[in-house]
Amino acid sequence: MNDYLKAVIIGIVEGLTEFLPVSSTAHIRITQHFLGIDSADEYWKMFAVVIQLGAILSVVLYFWKRLKSFLGSFPKGATGKNKWWNHPLSLVVIAFAVTAIPSFYINDRIGKNLESMTIIAWALIIGGVVMWVIDLFFADKGRTTDIADMTFLQAMVIGAAQILSAAFPGTSRSMITTAAGQVMGMNRSAALEFSFFLSISVMFAATGLKLGQFVLKPKVSVTGEQWGVLAVGFVVSFAVALVVVHLFIGWVKKRGFTPFAVYRVLVGSIMLWAIYQGTFPK
Repeated sequence: MNDYLKAVIIGIVEGLTEFLPVSSTAHIRITQHFLGIDSADEYWKMFAVVIQLGAILSVVLYFWKRLKSFLGSFPKGATGKNKWWNHPLSLVVIAFAVTAIPSFYINDRIGKNLESMTIIAWALIIGGVVMWVIDLFFADKGRTTDIADMTFLQAMVIGAAQILSAAFPGTSRSMITTAAGQVMGMNRSAALEFSFFLSISVMFAATGLKLGQFVLKPKVSVTGEQWGVLAVGFVVSFAVALVVVHLFIGWVKKRGFTPFAVYRVLVGSIMLWAIYQGTFPK
């Protein structure tokens, strides 16, 4: 199959799944397998990370007015009641730091887990059950309905929970951060919005780190055509994610996360069955 067509397919999958609580990592790995892409190929590893930036830019565009209002109200907030340390922007930075520092030290383990379809399958199943239980017991019962009213502790817990999504691919960053927010007293909308804002810093950092590794310590030479393939995947990911973000926010406000939980368990179970049958890599 032509690499440009592969880029379009993977870009669509990335755009569809990056912000849904179903794990974009799991779906990218599954897609690469069926497209015949070697999971150890350094170029396609970079490709999978960089196109995530396209999806993240869609969040920046979608929430641009909200981001501008936060920047303009720093450090006291729109109501003037915030301090610099509990302003929404500061809380995003705090949650990011709580995630990034431990994740940096377990980077090698993350890389190994990323290549294990068994770990990804179990993460999908366990994460789906956890998401369903939390949404069942905490659905819109949270007192925090706006991220402007978040607490320092809520940000810390969400950041700590996000380490699980880094350590165990298939968990889903979107799922674990939203679920942690609900447990900590945030309603769906507020937890989901903070998850989106946190994703901006996390994915910019992850993409920058991966690109830096390839520029400073290149493991593979990238041809002009491969840069073109990367650009196609990036643009497709951005366009699809922009639509998905808009539709997903509306869906969650009305219906919750149960359909996604069921989907995760089904996909993870099918993966385990295929691994057991020997038709899917371990």
